[in-house]
Amino acid sequence: MLMKTKRNPSVVVIGAGMTGMLMTIKLQEAGITDITVLEKKDKVGGTWRENTYPGVACDVPAHMYTYSFSPNPNWSHRFAPGTEIQAYFESVAEKYAVNERVRFNESVSSCHYRDGKWYLETSKGEKLEADFVIAATGILHHPAFPDIEGIKDFKGDMFHTAQWDHSVDLAGKRVGIIGTGSTAAQVIPELAKSVSKLTVFQRTAQWIVPQPNPAYSEETKQELRTNKRFLERVRYRHFRFFEEAFSKAVVGKKIPHMFMSFMAKWNLRRNVRDPELRAKLTPNYKVGCKRLIFSSLFYPAMQHDNVQLETNGIERIETGGVRTKDGQLHELDVLVLSTGFHPFNFMRPMDLRGKNGLAIDEAWSKKVQAYRSVCLPEFPNFFLMLGPNTPIGNYSVIEMSEVQGRYVMQLLQAWREGQMDTVEATHAAKDRFNAYLRDGMSKTVWVGGCQSWYLDADGDPAMWPYTWEQWTREMAKPVMSDFVDETAVPDTIGDAVSKDVA
Repeated sequence: MLMKTKRNPSVVVIGAGMTGMLMTIKLQEAGITDITVLEKKDKVGGTWRENTYPGVACDVPAHMYTYSFSPNPNWSHRFAPGTEIQAYFESVAEKYAVNERVRFNESVSSCHYRDGKWYLETSKGEKLEADFVIAATGILHHPAFPDIEGIKDFKGDMFHTAQWDHSVDLAGKRVGIIGTGSTAAQVIPELAKSVSKLTVFQRTAQWIVPQPNPAYSEETKQELRTNKRFLERVRYRHFRFFEEAFSKAVVGKKIPHMFMSFMAKWNLRRNVRDPELRAKLTPNYKVGCKRLIFSSLFYPAMQHDNVQLETNGIERIETGGVRTKDGQLHELDVLVLSTGFHPFNFMRPMDLRGKNGLAIDEAWSKKVQAYRSVCLPEFPNFFLMLGPNTPIGNYSVIEMSEVQGRYVMQLLQAWREGQMDTVEATHAAKDRFNAYLRDGMSKTVWVGGCQSWYLDADGDPAMWPYTWEQWTREMAKPVMSDFVDETAVPDTIGDAVSKDVA
């Protein structure tokens, strides 16, 4: 029986990055007034606030990397630098009064579910109570430091790319960088401009496709400001290209994968003429098995006279530099760690406990899994944004968050209208969903024999193995029978999925 008056839930949003801001805006638009956002740092922005390394930029076109409800006609380039992206998020936070909801410099220490409520304690010792918790903590925010013998012995300056030390002057220095992933591909061309010698320690070569980055003329920006249809067309073209050329390529679509492979291999042949260097830079796995890198600057930088590619492997780190397995000591003044993140931490190390005191570490002791990437059995009224098997990859994370946000808001609406007393996915629904994922993985490129952050502790890809269209279709409406409180509301979509995997 529907309630005449909607319930107004109290909601705590953890994190004021891109997704946390989005959810705060959508909660406000729905008329929910009791919203508290807890942010561990002093301003919004998340990834773009944290990452300030030289060359930081987005590898998704700027007009594709914006909220659908708040386009930005003023991007300077097709691929925006990090400073512009951070400025964009700060402007959105101001425009939609997000900052008024945020308690800055305050993280969550514990979050426990008891008697139909969530009880939180913050780093400042404050205690909060909420009907719902939305964890918008992101996926790449816990830097991974390499476990290399002697790493604490190095006497020069050393820092992770996600914690860039701008007080260190690199000009004329002997610099080493460990890693050749997406971040390193942006950093290396910048470092090569000013350091006396740059030694790149590569464990695994990466496939790279060119990334032309033209500037938008003032005439184009003016047209984007005044012509909404033109702006929408630009945005749509970017989405379609990335979906057809890259998103479909990694989930078993042959023609898109052939195109993506051709682009990567052609780029390597065309831009690295030296056969010895080209051999070192040639991966031994399928294109797309690791996250594809977009750069038109990396290969030219690797051929600078002051840049050395080292592939022998690191034996240990010593006071004066890095010793490789061939016995050579590479003397360094500065060591940069471009060694990625811990992608499966999600909201941890927060002390999260669901029904009957179930700790998240116990719930995930065998496998980091969720239902539809956002719901956890035994954790009622808790939503994990960008959780496991979200279709993360060469696509807009903003668009992914918006799809998940619409899904979450529908569940919140059902609770507000009295259709559900709690929002909790069943174990059976979670198991069916994850079986469905496993069935689709064999056709993807992620089982191509490479090591990447896409893989969980068991070596299984924690990605979405089907097309983007299929994901958006299946996320369009919740299947109410997949939740603990079944209702009379008819199932909408997803029946085919449930039947296929039953």
